[in-house]
Amino acid sequence: MLAGRGDGGGRRPRAVFMAFGTQGDVFPIAALAAAFARDQEDYAVVFITHSAHRSLSGHLAASNVTYMPVSSPPVLAAEQVENISCDSIQSNEENESFSMRKKAIQIEHMKECLSSVEEVFGNDTSTNGDFIVINFFALEGWHLAELFQVKCIVAAPYFVPYSAPTTFERQFKHNFPLLYKYFQEAPTNTVCWKDIIHWMWALFTESWGSWRENCLNLSAIPFTDPVTNLPLWHVREESPLLLYGFSKEIVECPGYWPSGAHACGFWFLPMAWQFSCDKCMELSGNTNPSFGGVLCANHSSLEHFLIGNSYSSGPIFVGLSSIAWVFLEILKHF
Repeated sequence: MLAGRGDGGGRRPRAVFMAFGTQGDVFPIAALAAAFARDQEDYAVVFITHSAHRSLSGHLAASNVTYMPVSSPPVLAAEQVENISCDSIQSNEENESFSMRKKAIQIEHMKECLSSVEEVFGNDTSTNGDFIVINFFALEGWHLAELFQVKCIVAAPYFVPYSAPTTFERQFKHNFPLLYKYFQEAPTNTVCWKDIIHWMWALFTESWGSWRENCLNLSAIPFTDPVTNLPLWHVREESPLLLYGFSKEIVECPGYWPSGAHACGFWFLPMAWQFSCDKCMELSGNTNPSFGGVLCANHSSLEHFLIGNSYSSGPIFVGLSSIAWVFLEILKHF
């Protein structure tokens, strides 16, 4: 279905956007998917996220983006965490129960991610022009991109939210000396140690290794041969695109960042996406002054706060970019 033919009878390339986390993590990526689908109408565009974000489905459908939900929660329920204490034997049992529940959720989540991506790419041997875009909480997408041999791009509205442990480089060098050498000696613009230490270190954790080996039939360690476990010396992948949703006028982009990292300007949600009720959403998108209509109580209070009589003029917002112009331009040429 998703690998259908275009108007001219040719194969439609596919773009999968995969984002997990809270609304602040997911919604900007969904807006990029919608913008990309409107800009590149020849693409079949899919968005994979938690079912808890089902409110996005209507917005995405309006831009011809297919919404594919997975059942995992954006975050674990707070009461589950609050019940965990280290002060009693009972707390140890609760801690073990919580850990087992979390692991079960992760296993099911990975299974659903594989099933969703397989539905998109599994029935077509051609992957020309196909790619996956992930946020930092959807690293499943990186491994699945390797499985289906498509490009993977990282998009994040903020700086990478986690850093490598202080002992990571020492342990990596000790455990994988040849792979460490592989990254240290990488040619310009290929995956190198800068990429690994900036964000890709998280791809090498044990949980990903077991999933890659047991479920995806890939090597347990990325960039190694599944039979010999040696680095893929004859293969040098380009430094992956890492597209940040902030402006370099605000956040400095230092020289030690990997070559694939770019600051694309801030990504803003469409106005209609920012209303929690359908009525106000419809009003926000109607520019006809004769249309009439009144915002709901919550949003009319917000409107009064912003443009009420206490202000001599409405608030002024200065944006440094459109939602996705730089993002789209980079995608066109990668």
